[in-house]
Amino acid sequence: MRKYHALPVTLLAALALTACQNGTGTKDEGAAHPDPASATVTATHPAGGEDSGKGTSGATGTQPTKGDTAAKGGKASKEGKASQGDKAAKGTTAARVSCNGSNTTVTAQPVRRPLNHMLLTVKNTGSKMCDLTYYPVLRFDEMQWVPRPIKDSKPQAVTTLAPGESGYAGVSLSAADGSGEWGTTGHKLTVGFQGRTPNSDGGPSALPALPAKGVYYDSTLTVTYWLRDMDDALTY
Repeated sequence: MRKYHALPVTLLAALALTACQNGTGTKDEGAAHPDPASATVTATHPAGGEDSGKGTSGATGTQPTKGDTAAKGGKASKEGKASQGDKAAKGTTAARVSCNGSNTTVTAQPVRRPLNHMLLTVKNTGSKMCDLTYYPVLRFDEMQWVPRPIKDSKPQAVTTLAPGESGYAGVSLSAADGSGEWGTTGHKLTVGFQGRTPNSDGGPSALPALPAKGVYYDSTLTVTYWLRDMDDALTY
């Protein structure tokens, strides 16, 4: 009878290890190592991923938002309104006319204070705003000279009258101390109006009535610029 010899314990252990390494063993490794393909997908496409972020950034950087468009539209609208306002202002200026004897009534009234003074009142009786430019050009009877204006009375802006409004000019008729020359009494007064430039023709003159006894004046006769306030006109 053939005899079988038992293998040494160390040899049995080596055979068992070889079987596990070449796939013939029973060791289960599936639970310890996830599928490589699944891991790759997860790394490439994370939730709310980088691609989504780039899309948002691109939209913000290259295209105006609705708010920006509205802001630009609002700015354009304001600019349009400003332009319309400028045109309206120019139109208002163009619509004004010169005040003269055809669209006003003029009165000439001597006053008690100051002494030897007279007040001219011009009322706009027309339908448009009118400008009282510079100062009135006065002429008593056939007087051959023009009274000087009082420079200190010149207003900062042209006196403009709306329909129904009045403007004023003060007239210093004679020197209170009697130092004036060529003193005489006038019975007729012509009030001339100036245009847009000094000493230009502003239109028809006015012929306000004078007191029956007339008005005394001398070589110191002066007149203020046209003013809006009556008290201001009698200050000089």
